Amino acid sequence: MLQYAEGLTDRQAADQVRARMDWKFLLGLELDDPGFDASVLSLFRSRLIEHGLEQTTLELVLERLRGLGLLKAGGRQRTDSTHVLAAVRTPNRMEFVGETLRAALEALAVAAPAWLSGLVTAEWAERYGPRVDDYRFPKGEEVREQWSEQVGRDGFVLLEAVYAPAAPDWLREIEAVQVLRVSWVQQYHRDERGVRRREGKDLPPVHHRLCSPYDTDARYGIKRGSGWTGYKAHLTETCEPDAPHVITQVATTDAVVAGTEMTEPVHQALAERELLPDVHVVDAGYTTAALFLSATERGMELLGPAPHDSSHQSREDQGFSRADFTIDWDNESATCPGGHRSFEWWEQKHHRNGTPVLKVFFPAEHCRPCPKQTSCTKPPSGRRGRGITFLPRGRHEALEAVRQAQETDNWKNRYAIRAGVEGTISQAVRVTGLRRTRYRDLPATRLGHVFAATALNLIHIDRWLTGTPLGGTRTSRLEALMLAA
Repeated sequence: MLQYAEGLTDRQAADQVRARMDWKFLLGLELDDPGFDASVLSLFRSRLIEHGLEQTTLELVLERLRGLGLLKAGGRQRTDSTHVLAAVRTPNRMEFVGETLRAALEALAVAAPAWLSGLVTAEWAERYGPRVDDYRFPKGEEVREQWSEQVGRDGFVLLEAVYAPAAPDWLREIEAVQVLRVSWVQQYHRDERGVRRREGKDLPPVHHRLCSPYDTDARYGIKRGSGWTGYKAHLTETCEPDAPHVITQVATTDAVVAGTEMTEPVHQALAERELLPDVHVVDAGYTTAALFLSATERGMELLGPAPHDSSHQSREDQGFSRADFTIDWDNESATCPGGHRSFEWWEQKHHRNGTPVLKVFFPAEHCRPCPKQTSCTKPPSGRRGRGITFLPRGRHEALEAVRQAQETDNWKNRYAIRAGVEGTISQAVRVTGLRRTRYRDLPATRLGHVFAATALNLIHIDRWLTGTPLGGTRTSRLEALMLAA
């Protein structure tokens, strides 16, 4: 925790244990204790991951705070996420396949040099000896495509040799070889015409696609037009004015996991710690109709913006949207703004995500002569006129209630507290380096984020106990001059 609280490397932390009295005091060491080698910290982290104890440090601090009366269930908590860069470079596709094959050859050169020497040629050594970089590639799109296909053929030659009956079985267990096999399935297609790169829809979904041979858990994510290779960190903290702001839950995912997929796991983790809040404040990335309803069923309020109405009438702010129709749930019908009732009502699964939805259609014979038709729908050509899609009753009513509430000043004032979590994330980035992982793979990155959250808690508790105020809003010199006038 001290290492993360001061933003130190393993070697620097080991030096501090030997040199600083305050660290020795906190760790319960004698003043003449010789300390330990920096590699011990890496071994310690590996043991924590191996035994599933990643959350232990955070849970110990939370339990101590609960015993002191500084932490309890209820109140308000807020959640937000930030991107985390992997501890590897982000290669393009050509660099990725070349470096993946090179990594497998390097591993085999160490593990089975005699076996590999009978397979590789001088051309392979020239092609895959140095690190694969884009600036070394041949110029011209056609020549580069030929280079990529040659790498694909070489990779298949190596895989066939490794998986041949005469090859030692243990060669297939080498991690770099397994990564090569998965990568070639994802990146190349081989048939009677030869080896070709996969393109477009022939590639696997991004949440399955490997981005680096050296960190197989990292994924490529995009948010607001900015892309990165790595992970996401989701932090949840208390935000009551009469207690220290404490991080109660930290979750780490790959970069493509959406916030809506993490809302329920966060609630479950807080429930297991008996720290569920009365109000959970989040941004729009963590809300859906189903999540509003499930939070209510847990006895809490999910306070965040509702998803926008996706109908084109609502998007274009013209015409009648779903909210303009009256739904009679008991009789399974809807009434349009013109007073006409629907004639079809049926359930189905959404074609994209499988969410249960209800479809309602109005008869075309009513829509055609209706004076409000131009504000409602296009001229119908068949027996069906305007159609609307909405969620089952519980989800629909929960969603509409939030949409109405978020237009009020009271809701906006209550929601304003969410902005404070941005400051916590900023502090985590500045103090612990949260936005760039120190380790490779998801379990180690997750452990590092737990350490970072625990270190921030120690800093927040120290400021609370010493009466140090929270950072104020920055005021420019010009604004200060005007305020003093």
